[in-house]
Amino acid sequence: MSLQNFREETRDWLQASCPEEMRLGSVHFEDAYELYRTDAALAWRDAAASRGWTAPTWPTEYGGGGLDRDHARILSEEMARIKALPPASGMGLIMIGPTLLEMGTDDQKQRHLPKIVSGEAQWCQGYSEPGAGSDLAGLQTKAVLEGDQFIINGQKIWTSGAQHANWMFALVRTDPAAPKHDGISFVLLPMDQPGVTVKPIKLISGSSPFCETFFDNAVAQREDLVGELNKGWTVGKRLLQYERNGTSRQAPKKKQAPKNKEGGQKANKKQSQNAYAKIAKQYLGEDQQGRIADVGARAQVLQQSMQERALALTTQRVLDESKTSGAPGAATSIFKLVGSSLAKEGSQLKSTLRGTAGVAWEGAGYSNEEIESTHAWLRDRAVTIYGGTNEVQMNIIAKRVLGLPD
Repeated sequence: MSLQNFREETRDWLQASCPEEMRLGSVHFEDAYELYRTDAALAWRDAAASRGWTAPTWPTEYGGGGLDRDHARILSEEMARIKALPPASGMGLIMIGPTLLEMGTDDQKQRHLPKIVSGEAQWCQGYSEPGAGSDLAGLQTKAVLEGDQFIINGQKIWTSGAQHANWMFALVRTDPAAPKHDGISFVLLPMDQPGVTVKPIKLISGSSPFCETFFDNAVAQREDLVGELNKGWTVGKRLLQYERNGTSRQAPKKKQAPKNKEGGQKANKKQSQNAYAKIAKQYLGEDQQGRIADVGARAQVLQQSMQERALALTTQRVLDESKTSGAPGAATSIFKLVGSSLAKEGSQLKSTLRGTAGVAWEGAGYSNEEIESTHAWLRDRAVTIYGGTNEVQMNIIAKRVLGLPD
């Protein structure tokens, strides 16, 4: 099938299959846990899974779509055209799935990947501990191999979505006598067993996306050891590169504005006005030229917008340059560092532009958008911490990208 025919068929299918409730453009990950449990989201997931499009580039033998890069790009562009959210979300697709595709056994791929595609398996991450966050290699959760089972005891913290997950991938210590970066193994374990207890943590934003997870003689099967025994640090680092890549679905190219008779680009005020400018004009007004009235705010909006666009273009360039391997490397820490910083600064800017309405929490005098802006500002304070702090990312960049000495 030609690319054009594929585009036309895909456009028709998306129009018929994607519910209006799932055409939101984007959703914060904290809200995604609840959204993806709605009837509309489940119908959208099942429809896409029937074509393998919850994981469009994964091999068809595991339930994926088997699309090459060009066809996957078209699918992404057509989804963006109608602002369709991904039909499935979570750590299965973004983190453990790609890791198993690269490093898992044939048996592990056959047992776990199709359930990720269908949505039957929802995953969470067991990495950080109360005494091992940024220094992850200091983890103490112990796993003892008894026959064909690992018996696990200890605690994990900041396990995002653990209250909704039925599987966890975890780093556990299997050789306490080894140096701290050795003696660690990477295991998969079911959450719905007596030895696992999950306690959600309520944040200042009012949501509870993170949890404490306790293991009391929990069990992981020997066949669910990923990689070699006591060599899980290598697997764990590889998974973090997939997490930090943040670009497993390629961003669509920005469409050009229609041309005028002279061949130049027509100005389209609605298309060019971004979210920051819209907020600034609503709360601060416009000047006679239709610009943001406050000069300082105008400069802030311009700087934030330029930095976000630069990151998007850089990300796309790196994706295009990595067509041969398709696997992320240490440079993904640059995306995590810059992307998380921009996300936090963007939430701050939106609240600042709204003035006193930017710190609204509740009450009839405030709109839903103003209240949500405050929640977003508070929860995005954490984006430079979770997934690896900015300090950790800078250390990785210094050592692994720039090659600086320890």
